[in-house]
Amino acid sequence: MIRQAKGKTPRRPPKKPSSNQKDPVGVYCRVRPLGAGDEECCIEVISSSTIQLHAPEGFKTNRNGEYKETQYSFKKVFGVSVSQIELFEHVAKPLVDDLLHGKNGLLFTYGVTGSGKTFTMTGSPGQGGLLPRSLNMIFKSIGPYQAKRYVFKTDDKNGMEVQNEVDALLERQRRENNLPVQKTSSRQKFDPEIADMIKQEEDFEADGIDEDSSYSIFVSYIEIYNNYIYDLLEENQEDAIKPKPPQSKILREDHNHNMYVAGCMEVEVKSAEEAFQVFWKGQKKRKVANTRLNRESSRSHSVFIIKLAQAPLDADGDNILQDKNQVSVSQLCLVDLAGSERTGRTGAEGTRIREAGNINQSLLNLRTCIEILRENQMCGTNRMVPYRDSKVTHLFKNYFDGEGKVRMVVCVNPKADDYEETLLVMRFAEMTQEVEVARPVDRPICGFTPGRRQRNQAFKEELTRKLEERGPTGRDVPTIISHLVHSLPPLPSCELTDPHDDITLPRLIESLQNRQRIRQIMIDEYNQTANTMRTMLQELDSNLISNDNFIHEQNGKLMEKDKIIQNNKAEIERLEKRTKMQEHKIDILQKTTKIYEDDKRLLQQELGTRDQRLHKEQSEKRRMEQRMHGVVSDTQHKWEKECDRRVNAMQLQMQNKLWVKDEKLKQLKAIVTESKTPGRPDPPPRQTQPQRPSREERLPAKRSASPSPVPTTTPVRPLHRRSRSAGGEKWVDHKPSSSLDLGTVLQPVIPNAIQVSAPSEKALSKCDRYVLTHQEVASDGEIETKLIKGEVIRTRGGGQSVQFTDIETLKQELTTVPGRKRKSSEGKPANGAPTDGAWTDVETRCSVAVEMKAGSKMGPGYEHHGITKRRKP
Repeated sequence: MIRQAKGKTPRRPPKKPSSNQKDPVGVYCRVRPLGAGDEECCIEVISSSTIQLHAPEGFKTNRNGEYKETQYSFKKVFGVSVSQIELFEHVAKPLVDDLLHGKNGLLFTYGVTGSGKTFTMTGSPGQGGLLPRSLNMIFKSIGPYQAKRYVFKTDDKNGMEVQNEVDALLERQRRENNLPVQKTSSRQKFDPEIADMIKQEEDFEADGIDEDSSYSIFVSYIEIYNNYIYDLLEENQEDAIKPKPPQSKILREDHNHNMYVAGCMEVEVKSAEEAFQVFWKGQKKRKVANTRLNRESSRSHSVFIIKLAQAPLDADGDNILQDKNQVSVSQLCLVDLAGSERTGRTGAEGTRIREAGNINQSLLNLRTCIEILRENQMCGTNRMVPYRDSKVTHLFKNYFDGEGKVRMVVCVNPKADDYEETLLVMRFAEMTQEVEVARPVDRPICGFTPGRRQRNQAFKEELTRKLEERGPTGRDVPTIISHLVHSLPPLPSCELTDPHDDITLPRLIESLQNRQRIRQIMIDEYNQTANTMRTMLQELDSNLISNDNFIHEQNGKLMEKDKIIQNNKAEIERLEKRTKMQEHKIDILQKTTKIYEDDKRLLQQELGTRDQRLHKEQSEKRRMEQRMHGVVSDTQHKWEKECDRRVNAMQLQMQNKLWVKDEKLKQLKAIVTESKTPGRPDPPPRQTQPQRPSREERLPAKRSASPSPVPTTTPVRPLHRRSRSAGGEKWVDHKPSSSLDLGTVLQPVIPNAIQVSAPSEKALSKCDRYVLTHQEVASDGEIETKLIKGEVIRTRGGGQSVQFTDIETLKQELTTVPGRKRKSSEGKPANGAPTDGAWTDVETRCSVAVEMKAGSKMGPGYEHHGITKRRKP
């Protein structure tokens, strides 16, 4: 069994290379006049290419509550006073010129619902929009060069076929027989709503039309409703019982990779009135609805396609060249996009919400495609553009890939209620202007001699004139023959009356010979003239051939020049693209450098701040070290004094205990001695308590292992630490003027001191020490005087600073009870009257004087009460 081999899918033909030159998308702005009920305007036309948006009252665009004004630039801005003809001249007229020269074009209106898009595209009676004016310009330009109906025929695959006039006539008769009902079209009566759209004085005509070609116009009209495509020109059979809904169409791709609507009806039209009548017929089927913002709001995107078929004439300039490859097809798409809307403002419900959602989704997808195209062109990325997400973008993907020019008219409503939607429309328009579309390639030049139609027309006119001069050709032939016969010599009489007549026959023979000779002469002249004419024709043919060869050579050179030009253009485009890429890289590097510089500046500032903080911390640390060093030295000195004091107190206590024991032993010894010795003198009066030693006797002594000697009666004066103020330093004695004179006996006297009421830099610079006399009320209500002492230190800046070292406190006590009698420690009590309070007299309590240092835990006081430490139980 032989298995059949699988067939391979044929490769698609390569796509036509687009031009390397690119043009930005032309974006225009048209401002609608403000309505009668609207008072606040949020749009201002600044110049012919700039508008400014003002935020309405109550709408804050900044977080700080300030009003924000933004400006947007366009290729051209049309204010409220601009007419339809001026708008057409700047926007649509260049696209119509390109259509007549074999190039494609796309024009669409974009804006918020109720912004005037349909009026801009269609217009009104007396104010025709872009569509009727484009049709009028097309037919005014190609009117004399239109082919007969059905000479061009669509092949249902987005292509065109050419047939001769006989086949076109048969096709016309067949269609007229199949469609007998044509009364409405034959009456040439148009709808009054579309009558007088364009005035005759507003006609435009294109320049540079190829007269050696024949043209034909085909129109089609579709709408995209809820992301489905419907043919508005399709004839539906009406059924009153069960109406049949319209069938949606699908998109296909032709052999040139162009998208088209399969099964869409294309109508051949021969005049602008007929074409607009076809458009109005489909316009009545378009989906419109009444909303809160627009009485006739478009619920679908409408696309009116004008297709121009063009074919060159043959070499004689009489008939169309029967070659399908020579047929050029160009089209112009006029798109009226439905307006974006918010359901909250339009009050849509049910089906209207679904329609608004599909409209907004398709417009969002258009915006997404534009954004990705812009990103791919500016950043050099290769992201896939999602054309297939929406029927609108999928249908027109070829235009953005370089199959024609793209232009957009942004319609805006200046009323304050549409400010937010208008702001989004402006941002989309600003982004669209940055997208570049490849420039379409020019149509190849036909190899025939230009001016064929004019020469053929001139030849026909000249031939007609010559024939009119000569008269009718069919009735002149016998006359010419009779004239030639009469120009020959007349024949003699040929009547024979006698058989022996020898004169008549020779005379007849001579006459015939004469005529034969004349005929031969005429034939020779004719042959000579024919040869001369043949020679002239051959010369003309040779000249024509040489001219044709020369034309072919020039065409070849022209083609070579065109190739060179194309190569140069490609090289220029490559260099421009490379330059743009380098500029983009330079911009990126500049931005990166700026970011790095900013980071460097911030880091330097932070480093400087940290250095300052570090220096400050180091200086604080040094000051803290100095302060702590002073505190440690003061604390060490204080504890040394405290330890000395405690050792002295302990020695004094132990000495007192030993003295008491010694006194007891002495008394015991005396008692024992008196009891053994008779006749002894009376003993001294008994003392109930041993006498407390004096202040000099209670001075601490060095401890040793041997028993302490008996204290002598000679008092020992304690050695006090000499005050530093008695030295050779020079003091600043600061006594405020508010100090009170207490009138005490003990007054601090500092020799070699400068007394001031307020310290000054001059006084401090002359001295080494500083003392401040400060008075305050103590807790017991008495006035307490403090002497705050310090050292004057020279600073690096040349000034002086005071560092306080210690504090001396002077306190005065006033007692109301009678004081105890002070007893001297040097003698014995008089009259043998001992006192029990010997340990509590003034001398004992004031036996020790203490000089305090700053920071001591002991209470302030000039006197210290020497109380023995209580033993632990």
